[in-house]
Amino acid sequence: MVNLAVDIKGLHLKNPVMTASGCSGFGTELADFYDPSLLGALLLKGITPRHRDGNPYPRMAETASGMLNAVGLQNKGVDYFIGEIYPRIKDYDTALIVNVNGSTVEEYVEVTEKIAGLDRIAAMELNISCPNVKEGGMAFGVSCPGAAAVTREVRKAYPKTLIVKLSPNVTDITEIARAVEAEGADAVSLVNTFLGMAIDAEHRRPRLSTVTGGLSGPAIKPIALRMVWQVYQAVRIPVIGLGGIMDATDAVEFLLAGASALQVGTALFKDPFAPLKITAGIQNYLEKHHFSSVRELTGKLQM
Repeated sequence: MVNLAVDIKGLHLKNPVMTASGCSGFGTELADFYDPSLLGALLLKGITPRHRDGNPYPRMAETASGMLNAVGLQNKGVDYFIGEIYPRIKDYDTALIVNVNGSTVEEYVEVTEKIAGLDRIAAMELNISCPNVKEGGMAFGVSCPGAAAVTREVRKAYPKTLIVKLSPNVTDITEIARAVEAEGADAVSLVNTFLGMAIDAEHRRPRLSTVTGGLSGPAIKPIALRMVWQVYQAVRIPVIGLGGIMDATDAVEFLLAGASALQVGTALFKDPFAPLKITAGIQNYLEKHHFSSVRELTGKLQM
């Protein structure tokens, strides 16, 4: 029997496959299909200090081999999460990871301090890379000083595993990765969506109310894979890979490129069972190639 368990700086995962934030709400949606406890971790929808309506509709558009989204971090705020949602999900037997967002460093810290008091939240993903909000978000993640500043202050407020989610919309993602590592990040997750655009040619209008949005899905996988490989070589902290993972072969490729764990996002819209199928596929690959542990795959790309 192969060992699928992964440890990421104090965060224990029963298997390396997580959901990506924003693709399965707070997990209760997946519970209609299967027990969320089967997941390696459940990445919760992004949380902000206060209620956000998100962007106006339309805010999603299908593209060739992917999709654009401009939801804009719609949520009811951290206090609502603590009072209404957390009690319903805290007993899931899997690692719960909160995705934290803000418009200023102070807002990131405000949410962090409230989340830090929740016993069943195993880790936090610091989202400095959302391309779908007018302020904050990606603004912090596209420069080393910005990424370092927010990571530094959040690190002071959060004692558990801190994952920083990186933007691919930069010249050199390894510089950002090294900057957040230096400020105390326990791991990095990459990549978030690529800034893209879709046009309705018949009506000569953008397909999104915000004009641009975040591109995800199979279309971005080759670039995401390259960035994971580059960052793995540049830092000493674990790398969590995401970006177009649709099946177990994709997942194995990310592990070989240097990922210690994985997030599945867009695939959930096509098949809610995708994370479970990917986990089973990774196990089959390990058995077929005579590996005893999934950890043996990380960074084992043969050049």
